[in-house]
Amino acid sequence: MDAAVSIPGAEPWSASGRGERARTGVIVVHGFTGNPIGTRPLGQHLAAEGYTIEVPLLPGHGTSHRDLARTRYADWYGAVDRLVDHLRTRCDRIALIGHSMGGTIALDLAARRPEDVDAVGVINPSVRPPPGLLPRLSGLLQYVAPYVPRDLAGLPTNDLVRDDVEESSYALVSARAARSLLGELDRIRGNLLDVTAPLLVVRSTEDHSVAPSTPRDVLELSGSRDLRELVCEQSYHVPQLDHDAALVATTIAAFLDDVFGSAT
Repeated sequence: MDAAVSIPGAEPWSASGRGERARTGVIVVHGFTGNPIGTRPLGQHLAAEGYTIEVPLLPGHGTSHRDLARTRYADWYGAVDRLVDHLRTRCDRIALIGHSMGGTIALDLAARRPEDVDAVGVINPSVRPPPGLLPRLSGLLQYVAPYVPRDLAGLPTNDLVRDDVEESSYALVSARAARSLLGELDRIRGNLLDVTAPLLVVRSTEDHSVAPSTPRDVLELSGSRDLRELVCEQSYHVPQLDHDAALVATTIAAFLDDVFGSAT
């Protein structure tokens, strides 16, 4: 059984759609060590546009870094995979929107289930190991230092320009959980050619949490024939909460409207 959410605001969130967009389901997925505090505002913006929305809390998140240590990439991927199945029972089309590792999961799922994913939007996704100590030493650290401070793990606390917003991500990172993600990145990057759905890549010009080449890798290696890019110049790793939040939300909404407009 999942642990009770202990971080205020980290609860999952969902909304039933309305009007002609109600048959389009959108899943908005947060990143590693994060929670829906970083994705709910975007989900709420899209819900106001009439889409059916799911903003999940991934296993091991929203509670304690010790709970994260008991989960692996397969658990996080599986949670989103099941949500796709759930939405398919009541929606005609599915879009995946993911921030950071949420974007990684979205790309992975779109590559594995192209018939079930009709559009993908990723915000500073991770498909290469980030800078920092953890990627280089995670194999050893999982035994001698199972919990690593965020900065040593290459994940700065609150990687935003704004100082009045907090992600409320874990201060400590589970080396074993992180290693399970790092171990999937080569495979996911290698399968990007299988991502054929329309794809929007949102990237920040300055990002301290993911490898700088990652968003460009996604654009260059994807198999999608409908590729779009939004560059955020006033935000760091979390532009959907930063100075570019309104731009990100309106651009994603316009992307979905453009992709699905003829089908609604």
